[in-house]
Amino acid sequence: MLALGKLLELTLAGREPAEKTQLTVEGVRMRWLSEGALEVRPPEAQDNGMDLLLSAGIHGNETAPIELLDQLLHDIARGDLKPRARILFLFGNPEAIRRGERYIEQDVNRLFNGRHEQTSGFEALRACELERLADSFFSLPDRYRVHYDLHTAIRGSKIEQFALYPWKEGRRHSRLELARLRAAGMDAVLLQNKSSIVFSSYTYDKLGAESFTLELGKARPFGQNQQVNLTRLELRLKQMIEGTEAALDDAPLDGLQLFSVAREIIKHSEAFRLNLPADIENFSELDQGFVLANDLADTRWIVEEQGARIIFPNPKVKNGLRAGILIVPTSGEELA
Repeated sequence: MLALGKLLELTLAGREPAEKTQLTVEGVRMRWLSEGALEVRPPEAQDNGMDLLLSAGIHGNETAPIELLDQLLHDIARGDLKPRARILFLFGNPEAIRRGERYIEQDVNRLFNGRHEQTSGFEALRACELERLADSFFSLPDRYRVHYDLHTAIRGSKIEQFALYPWKEGRRHSRLELARLRAAGMDAVLLQNKSSIVFSSYTYDKLGAESFTLELGKARPFGQNQQVNLTRLELRLKQMIEGTEAALDDAPLDGLQLFSVAREIIKHSEAFRLNLPADIENFSELDQGFVLANDLADTRWIVEEQGARIIFPNPKVKNGLRAGILIVPTSGEELA
């Protein structure tokens, strides 16, 4: 196996490879760009025009997707997986990955779309570098751009594997991409209705990619992800990499639940209280009239929506950040 296929091993050791560029027997070019960043190019005659960005480890303790990307890289480096797409592999927060922590000083996935310019520290610099790497990778014209940012959640979920689909004014969500997500094992998709400061929102809004945050189960340490079943996602990624996907134009969305954002719950002060159990699962249903949260000046968030559910509840976020998302079912009538 080519040494550059061991990107995770290099990242965990904090080492640069001796050779920055290597070729497989089939002529696939692997190029080390920066810590945790590797570009893969197929031979020109076999390039099918897709640019696929695969990122994981934006939160360092979300190991199942890191292990998945590591396996895909091993397969490419051994010649078992023969790319027809250009691919950029990114391990987002190397220091947090080494320590097994979600982040060290700042949550990297809250530092995109200009947010890193408002702060300092090595994680802000890393967010800036990730934007630069994505900018460069997606700079070639007339290519189909896809970004999957792979995560696992800090809590359990009633719907274990789901995706968040970013929003941009004037751009419609793609039914074809939803069919691809369903084929990859996603059981639900949250169709967002405003721009955000996460990595997938940046590549969707600024770089024109079809971008998604994929939540793939609960975060566990390296080597303890036997309960996280990524079989369907791994198969779909291999098909995307090798250009062997079946046509998705008329593929059914059977069983795929669609949700839209009703409101974001923003923490404004240290007086903020989220009136939910600490171990509540994502997609838990909430009754109308329930007082979801309280903050300063008698601010209250009361559930008004029918069928409302909560995802990503976290009262420990910094002031000014989202402490949860209130979502409701949607039909997805405006899909492209």
